[in-house]
Amino acid sequence: MLRRIDIEEREARFLSAYACLSKDSKGRLKEDKLCDVRTIFQQDRDRIIHSKAFRRLKHKTQVFLIPEGDHYRTRLTHTLEVSQIGRTIARALALNEDLTEAIALGHDLGHTPFGHAGEKALDEVCTGGFKHNEQSLRVVDIIEDLNLSHEVRDGILNHTGRQEPVTLEGQIVKIADRIAYVNHDIDDAIRAGIIRLEDIPSHILEILGETHSDRVDRMVRDIIENSWGKNRIERSPEVEQATEELRAFLYENVYIDSLAKREEDKAIKLVKNLYEYYMENPAEFVIGESRSSEKEQLVIDYIAGMTDTYAVNKWREFHLPLPWKENI
Repeated sequence: MLRRIDIEEREARFLSAYACLSKDSKGRLKEDKLCDVRTIFQQDRDRIIHSKAFRRLKHKTQVFLIPEGDHYRTRLTHTLEVSQIGRTIARALALNEDLTEAIALGHDLGHTPFGHAGEKALDEVCTGGFKHNEQSLRVVDIIEDLNLSHEVRDGILNHTGRQEPVTLEGQIVKIADRIAYVNHDIDDAIRAGIIRLEDIPSHILEILGETHSDRVDRMVRDIIENSWGKNRIERSPEVEQATEELRAFLYENVYIDSLAKREEDKAIKLVKNLYEYYMENPAEFVIGESRSSEKEQLVIDYIAGMTDTYAVNKWREFHLPLPWKENI
């Protein structure tokens, strides 16, 4: 049997000098017994996968609100794509693949219903603002009490924003997140008829590639080639600039004021309306996992944890008259 200590020894022998070794983890917030088979990062990955918040991601918006087509991405499929891209990069750079996977699988656990529209709504009404990365950390620390390692928690918190993760594995996830959504959002937007491939500036396609797989491959290989043997995850200036231009193209043509996004105003109003309702009627719900005694935080936790369909159904329940059924 391959034991945890055997895996840790193998990491020490074969991983890069810049890798975060499982045996060197700073540990958990609360003392916890080590598994004799899995490393600490493998345990973290499994705890995330078996969490309720992870399962709910399959019914949360990525870009298209409550899509009816079977092939549009959801927050769950996005998470899996980030994990796959991150693991590929980590393995090629001889970094810790298990740590990378755990961070990737947990990075969006705190995302709201209706994607960034829901996040915007809560950010505007919540007293201290709302950021999905901070909520993701709250999910694993408090709401589900997964007691994850310091390194995974850091990667989840800092997968977006200006602060860099302390590990190279966390830095990989931060870039893999962008690689995933830039490319799969193009794919979904073309499928939806929002844009055409010909609409993308030709010089971007010349650098990154004409197809989805070509672009992902180009971006991944560029990171591997420019990060090997370094204590930082880097990209070439050419690919980095082309990627940012592609991201700007998506903001202009897909993320803002496109046909796919015109329902977002309704989603924002719906989320704000739920917030107002629950602030006035906090006894209407019970959150068994939350240990906070503050009403607003309980409301934020409850709404942020909703799936798209659940949020719509609760709004209907509160604001639309239900048909009367004859009691025969």
